[in-house]
Amino acid sequence: MGVSRREFLKLAATGSGAGLALAGSVALGMDPEPVAAKTRQQKWKPEDTKQVPSVCPYCAVGCGQLVSVRDNKIVNIEGNPDSPISRGHLCPKGAATFQLVVNPKRQTKALYRAPNSDHWETKDLDWAMDRIAERVKKTRDENWTDTRDGKRVNHTLALASLGGATNDNEWNYVQAKLARSLGVVWIENQARI
Repeated sequence: MGVSRREFLKLAATGSGAGLALAGSVALGMDPEPVAAKTRQQKWKPEDTKQVPSVCPYCAVGCGQLVSVRDNKIVNIEGNPDSPISRGHLCPKGAATFQLVVNPKRQTKALYRAPNSDHWETKDLDWAMDRIAERVKKTRDENWTDTRDGKRVNHTLALASLGGATNDNEWNYVQAKLARSLGVVWIENQARI
C-alpha cells in the first residue's frame, strides 16, 4: 500500500504516538515488533537498586539527582523529578556525572616530568600531593611578607589560587579558605556552567 506524503502528514496530525509509530512502520513495510518494543512502558527504576537523592556537584544551581546504588556501587545517576529546583532535568555536565565517578579512563596516577627530563614518569597520587605541599610551603616561606609600609600584612604574593567550573561550590569554598590560611592574596573562583 503506497502512502503519499500528504496522507502520512494527515495521519501524523490525528494519530497517537504509539499507534502512529506502529501504523507508519506497517505502511512503510517495516516489521512492527521492534517499534512496539520501544513503545512499551519502561521501568523507571533500575532493578535491585537503592535510590539515593543527591545534588549535582558542578555549579551553584543545585540540581537534584537520583543516584542508583547496587552492592555499594553506583550504577546510574539521573535527574530527580522530585527536586523543586530542576524537576528531573540536568544540564550536559550534570547528566555526565556518572562518568565522573566510574569512568575506567579516569587517571589514578600522577604524571611527573623532572626538570630537564625528556620523558614522563608515573607516580602515586600520595607522592604527588606530598611534592605539591613541599613546594607550596617552600615558596610561601621564601616569599613571606610580614609588614608593608609599617603595617602588618602577613601575606605572600608568590602564590595564587584559581578555582574552576569543574569544581563544585564546596570545593571552591575550601580551596579559598586554604589559600587565605596560607596568606595568598590572589584568589579567584568560577563555579558556573
